[in-house]
Amino acid sequence: MKMMNKLGILGIALAGTIFVGCRAGEDNPGLEYAPQMYHSVPYEPLSQIKDESQGSWLSNREDEKGEFFNSNVNNPYQMNMREPVEGTVPRNKHGMLPYRLKAFELEQAALVENPLTVDDAIIKEGETLYTQYCSACHGKGGEGDGKVGEIIGGVANLKGGAYINLPEGHIFHVITKGKGRMGAHGSQITPENRWKIVSYVKQVIQKQ
Repeated sequence: MKMMNKLGILGIALAGTIFVGCRAGEDNPGLEYAPQMYHSVPYEPLSQIKDESQGSWLSNREDEKGEFFNSNVNNPYQMNMREPVEGTVPRNKHGMLPYRLKAFELEQAALVENPLTVDDAIIKEGETLYTQYCSACHGKGGEGDGKVGEIIGGVANLKGGAYINLPEGHIFHVITKGKGRMGAHGSQITPENRWKIVSYVKQVIQKQ
């Protein structure tokens, strides 16, 4: 019986010691369970620390390297960022390829097709975007009579002349790269939203 009491007291003392030892306070960081979860290895994509001993005084790493060592030894260029698979081309979330045509490549642009499936929602969003970005110059109806268009002059009437038969790819290209009096809007409007504007111009303004 006395032995059981002694073991019980010893167990309580041990549990109390462990509890106190793990508790942090003031300058005492306490004991850490699975310290590698708290001190993860930071891999910076554009900078590498190649000296494996850097930060060894702080390190809790299982590979026994310094805490600050962060080079990817498996990459032949010691880059931390992963390289894409050879031959792959990045697409956005809608599956659109990067638009790489130059401003003067209008003939090639005319062959580019609208990747969006045009429906009422696309047209509605296109109208909102057209009003926001285009109506100041081209006017609400696309006749080149917007308030800004009246001042600067030379704004295209999207309902008249050769403009009425312009391919969608041509209009997208001009919105992206600019042409004549019109400045480039590629940095201000996402590709998807440019195609929505194109859809609205063709379907509503030009009634194609």
